[in-house]
Amino acid sequence: MEIIILIAAMVLVGLITTMLAGVIWKGERPYGISGDMLAASLTAIIFGLIDWYVIPAMGFSDTMKIIGIMFEPLLGALLVLWLMRRAKKK
Repeated sequence: MEIIILIAAMVLVGLITTMLAGVIWKGERPYGISGDMLAASLTAIIFGLIDWYVIPAMGFSDTMKIIGIMFEPLLGALLVLWLMRRAKKK
């Protein structure tokens, strides 16, 4: 059940990141809003699952796991969206 909640939360993070990217990079959506949503959501899910399983396996506390899950998927999704924009310009 925790995994379903985590995935749903990461999809929400991806959607929020898509909207945030539209504010940061005005008018630059080379793959459209649906491409941004898909890329940001998939990136957030992958980063969230990695944080959920890898951080405790490395011996860090639950607090560190929560901090990682709060920030890393958002920053990772922003990085992927930025890379998509840079790659399309070239």
